[in-house]
Amino acid sequence: MGDAIIATASLATAPLLPILWLQGRHVRKNTPRLPGASGPTSGLVAGAGPPLRLLAVGESTVAGVGAPDHAQALTGQIAAALAEQSGRGVSWRACGMIGASAATLRRRLLPDLAPAPADIIVLALGVNDVLELNAPGRWARDLAGLIDDLRGLAGPAPVVLAAVPPMGRFPALPQPLRGVLGLRAHALDRAARRLAPSLDRVTHSPARLTVAAGMFCADRFHPSVQGYRRWGGLIAGSIAPLISLG
Repeated sequence: MGDAIIATASLATAPLLPILWLQGRHVRKNTPRLPGASGPTSGLVAGAGPPLRLLAVGESTVAGVGAPDHAQALTGQIAAALAEQSGRGVSWRACGMIGASAATLRRRLLPDLAPAPADIIVLALGVNDVLELNAPGRWARDLAGLIDDLRGLAGPAPVVLAAVPPMGRFPALPQPLRGVLGLRAHALDRAARRLAPSLDRVTHSPARLTVAAGMFCADRFHPSVQGYRRWGGLIAGSIAPLISLG
């Protein structure tokens, strides 16, 4: 179904291709290229009992673009929210790559990832798969392969698929480019939602994100610290059904 939606949308937007190409070039040229978060890529949020071991893997959001350090970026915010919701300590580890698709992570990040057991794995991907125009079917296959690879490194942990960010709401993108990319992001997210229940202990975490003031950083493309806090709390809430938090 997702591939059919994309095919229909591609035909409908074909007359706009010259405009979309020009807008894409303008966005690439004028959007500030921000670095990933600084500081340690792992940490501990204090709490009772043995800490839950959280592994987050993904694209620039896991690399922490838009945040000063990883404790305030996506992984650290998930850990803080999870510790607050559960009362447990959370040991977190962020493994992100700017510009990475799901397939790129499998080829370039995972071979260098040190094996270490995890109690929960979070995957935050999709924007670069949208930009690479990857079809929903390929995206789902790449996600499934990535989950298998990660469980080979981290053990049979539950997995949360973070929603593909709603690119149709990104203020850095002009119309009609924003609408076209938003449609493609929706199709990939739908494919992830359909994939999750077909796999063992995998769930999809809906975004429910807004474009309220302060939710995006200076590039108007990545979350701000406030945006990461909001998103991290939503993802932490999706972890409870997969793991004992008592």
